[in-house]
Amino acid sequence: MQERKKSAVTTSTGKERFIPLEWLRFWLGFYIVIFHTLHHYGDVLPWAPYITNIGFFSTSTFFLLSGFLLAHVYLEARSGGGFEMRESSRSFLTKRISNLYPIHIGAILLTVMVLVVLPLLALTPEDVDNTSFRFVIYDTNNDTPAESLFHWLDNRELLLAAVMNLTMTHAWNPYYLTFNAPSWSISALFFFYLTFPLLGPWLRGLRRPLPALSLLNLIYLVPPVVVILTTSYGVPETGILHRNPLIRLPEFLAGIVLCALYHRRREAGLGLSSAMVGALMVLIVVEIVVASWLLTGGKGSAAYYLLHNGLMLPAQLALLFLCVQLPSTGSARWQRIASRLGGASLPMFALHVPLYLIFSRVEMVLAGEPSLCAVGEWRACFDAAGETSLAWYPLYLLLTVLFCVVFQEQFVVRVRQWLVAHLLPKQA
Repeated sequence: MQERKKSAVTTSTGKERFIPLEWLRFWLGFYIVIFHTLHHYGDVLPWAPYITNIGFFSTSTFFLLSGFLLAHVYLEARSGGGFEMRESSRSFLTKRISNLYPIHIGAILLTVMVLVVLPLLALTPEDVDNTSFRFVIYDTNNDTPAESLFHWLDNRELLLAAVMNLTMTHAWNPYYLTFNAPSWSISALFFFYLTFPLLGPWLRGLRRPLPALSLLNLIYLVPPVVVILTTSYGVPETGILHRNPLIRLPEFLAGIVLCALYHRRREAGLGLSSAMVGALMVLIVVEIVVASWLLTGGKGSAAYYLLHNGLMLPAQLALLFLCVQLPSTGSARWQRIASRLGGASLPMFALHVPLYLIFSRVEMVLAGEPSLCAVGEWRACFDAAGETSLAWYPLYLLLTVLFCVVFQEQFVVRVRQWLVAHLLPKQA
């Protein structure tokens, strides 16, 4: 094999910086936005389910990517062998949580505003009937009628949901998602970060990373197989498989092991032959096409469980491994754009649902008789609201990306810097 080409620029700390992974982060976040919103236009896009039915592929790949990048940035070789954290666990966790928490709290505040305002506007029946802090839907993966899954939280349940959201532990609730549903991924990341100082150095030092990846994949498949063999695909097993941080942990750990594999191959001067690249690309395409066909064709709950929790891990690993091989070409300007868009990926995960609710309701008002609002006839204006249109959907996507870039740079970064400055001891 030929020696691999350099695939990343070098930072001031001597670590490689993978510009292609910034683009990957962005597109993963962008796909999640489409996954959760395009279905609103199902009447005019009958093919939409083929595009949006494997949104979990994006979330799982993001967890892999997180493990890979943390291992690359925070782990260093020890002089006596093995790997260690480049800084204290306290410093690592403070920095990571100081990045997560502002995103999460900002998303909660925006969601609170939406949940308060939408019932007052009453533009749709759902705004009146189901838009509330108390309304949730039990997670199942069977034919249970949707209406029987609706649940209204009592005061105790609402308090527990609030505490779990404020402490970023809400992904451990296997029954239903609360408040800002997609934020469960932030809760899972929080748990992954807690495990990293303990498991990261050990996994990064594995001498045989490829068999370790296979073992992690098999371990990841055990829970869905157990659920398929022993349950009726109901509550709470569906929620456990969907978001329980311990169940989803193999994805994050696989990213760490993939980092070990990448560096071992790099140190050996090994690249990817054309045949290997082709094989990995075929693996990705075949898995995605088959998964989309199975899920859109209604081939059963068992297929969803297996695809969601393990069967697509090889394709996700292949995608990440191919992207990390790409050269960091382009001007400094484009590299800066990639970094800004990549940095906005996690806010896109967390904010896109409340942003869509805001955008769609504004669009409905503008599609009706907005002149009534201009003269103060608010109720008549809202009652005359029109329908959403696919023609405006690209504008929503663009505004979401721009908002998340600004949110990350002007809010998250500033709050993170303030938290780190006050929580970590100042260096002499």
